[in-house]
Amino acid sequence: MIARLLIAAGAVCFTLPALADGEVQKLITAADKARLDKYGETRKAALDEAKAGSPADVKQLDTLLARPLAAFSDKDLTGNWQCRTIKAGGLGALVIYGWFKCKVSDDGSGWMLEKVSGSQRTKGRFFNDGEKRAIYLGSFSVNNNPAKPYGSGPQSDQVGYAFRNSASEWRIEFPAPYYESKLDILEFKR
Repeated sequence: MIARLLIAAGAVCFTLPALADGEVQKLITAADKARLDKYGETRKAALDEAKAGSPADVKQLDTLLARPLAAFSDKDLTGNWQCRTIKAGGLGALVIYGWFKCKVSDDGSGWMLEKVSGSQRTKGRFFNDGEKRAIYLGSFSVNNNPAKPYGSGPQSDQVGYAFRNSASEWRIEFPAPYYESKLDILEFKR
């Protein structure tokens, strides 16, 4: 009798829909969810356009994207980082900016990123999306203007997938950012 009940309970569990009921699903805007839904398509188009960039820049981008992915779970990202933006597709085929300063902190509810130098800034939070990927929800700002809260609108809202390559290297890929490009990549190194 107990065996039949366990089998029946297991059958019910396997027929229930899988619900993604994390905090990120409660916060993400419909526009940003749509951007993530089209991530693969947007990324491919942007990287195809980026191939028309300077050979040296294309080589740097290819090297970055060829690095194997590592898990986030065994490392702490908190601390100071060098960061640079790579813009692929859109107004220019490929633009790689110089290095600026970013910092990651943990307020007890997860990692928070802030780009603290350079004219284009971001500030936001990471959410778990599996072992080798995280979702970033942030806000774009310019110079020393304060970042608006996430959800303030398409001109400031940012969404991307974060990928870790090693203890000292990781990146965020922003599909279809509001300004300039088809794909922004924010690269980090210690």
